[in-house]
Amino acid sequence: MQANPIRRIGSWADMSPEQRRRVVTRGLDKIFDPGLREDIARLIEDVRVNGDAALVRALKAFDGCDVEASRLPSVLIQLGTPAVVAGVPEIAVIVPPVPGSDGEVDSALLVAAGELGLTNVYRSNGPAGIAALAFGTESVPRVRKVVGPGSPAVTCAQIEVQRHGTVTNMLLGPSESLIIADDSADPRLLAADLLNEAEHGADSSSLLVTDSEPLLARAQEEVSLQLDDLPEPRRSYAATALGENGGAVLVRDMAEAAEVANSYAPEHMQIAVRDEDGLLARLSNAGEILVGQWTPVSAANFIIGCPASLPTSGFAVVSSGITADAFRKRTAVARADRRALRRMSDSIIAFTQHEGFPAHEAAVRIRLEDAGKAQ
Repeated sequence: MQANPIRRIGSWADMSPEQRRRVVTRGLDKIFDPGLREDIARLIEDVRVNGDAALVRALKAFDGCDVEASRLPSVLIQLGTPAVVAGVPEIAVIVPPVPGSDGEVDSALLVAAGELGLTNVYRSNGPAGIAALAFGTESVPRVRKVVGPGSPAVTCAQIEVQRHGTVTNMLLGPSESLIIADDSADPRLLAADLLNEAEHGADSSSLLVTDSEPLLARAQEEVSLQLDDLPEPRRSYAATALGENGGAVLVRDMAEAAEVANSYAPEHMQIAVRDEDGLLARLSNAGEILVGQWTPVSAANFIIGCPASLPTSGFAVVSSGITADAFRKRTAVARADRRALRRMSDSIIAFTQHEGFPAHEAAVRIRLEDAGKAQ
């Protein structure tokens, strides 16, 4: 049993700007690592030039399976459902093989694909699959937009293909959570919720923000006990997420807790405090906010209906989770008649003259002159 599995990052009030920056910029160094970007760029170029052959090479090199390029239907239901609801006419899904299975695809995903009516599903290594979708291969169609969470390598690949004109959602990287708790929180439930997202992978992060030293001490004990109940490799993943990658930040009050949370802008946020509504009013940056200890992240992931793919690495400051809106675009349509243009003309011409666009001005004046002659 580990004595203090939750790393004590320190008091927010005592941190320097640089120390605070290191807390909130978790994961970005891995995603934007120069070496990783070079490797992913080479892989993307290989797929662009060599198509399916490059996909097969990537499966063998990174997933340990030697297969021929082929179709096996599958889907991540959290991404496929909003795409279907949005009415996307053609949907292609990339699914990596089950680790150690020599290319097998999870049969449960095949069932979900069938329920959603999705048949264009391809088995591929993650970064290579993103490149295939961006450029198209002999088997995989080219798409306009790529969405979905993944490792730093997968996220890096999404960033790279944007240079070639493919739209992606920023950023859907390693899983992360932040919980704000005061001394009213149940430490046993708090520990369970800290471990919820922490078990995802070695690059996950889990952060506790609290104004209560006694609660942190009790949470340490509970996390230590519950860690022992996790099988490997989940135990190691969770220990890293709460140790090296995350931990606990002490704050003076809930106003400062909100400051930390908004700066961190987590994928998943949960609040376990007395004044839920008061704290909620202060929060602005999160992929999702789960209120109270009866609203665990696992419920939001699978049943409640919150988006399952949410911005990570601080990008909740500027983006939202994937819903049907992620697969839609808007086109402005306007119509003016003679009277409307006449009413607007003085303002339009004032802008055209100030900005030096005589043809813009002429487009209005000619219409007004012709209208005058017609009368």
